[in-house]
Amino acid sequence: MDYKDTVKIMIGHGLIKKQKVDFSHIEALLLRAQKDIVAAEANLKIDEEVTYNYAYLAMLRCGRSIVFMKGYRSVDGQQHKTIIELSGEILGKEFKNIVKKFDRMRRKRNQFTYDPFLPVSKIEAENALKTAEEFVKIVLKLVQKENPQLRFNFNK
Repeated sequence: MDYKDTVKIMIGHGLIKKQKVDFSHIEALLLRAQKDIVAAEANLKIDEEVTYNYAYLAMLRCGRSIVFMKGYRSVDGQQHKTIIELSGEILGKEFKNIVKKFDRMRRKRNQFTYDPFLPVSKIEAENALKTAEEFVKIVLKLVQKENPQLRFNFNK
């Protein structure tokens, strides 16, 4: 299945709908994602769960930005999963591994959000942060390629 097939299926199932492309919205999401990375890093010594959560949020905002860039938005009750799946299709096979990590982070975040006894280790938090930094860089390059007028300063 390719990107176009995925879009047709998701529209048919009411998971996404058409959205006018608004680069100011996309830019705001990406700037917030960069702040999320800074917040995740700043909290690493204090709270692994906060680091993990903000790393995940940075990736989610980036995923939403590229879905918006393609003219869609998620509208269902499983928006995070939809964003991950569609952003994976947009990025393509080259980025399959990082999208898998993104989805594993979604599941882990959901687990520790609802189970107060499920810990997030320092290693998990560090790995989440590294994954998020890599994902943010990938998305920033993609968005800048699509709209060269946008300029981001992300030197991680």
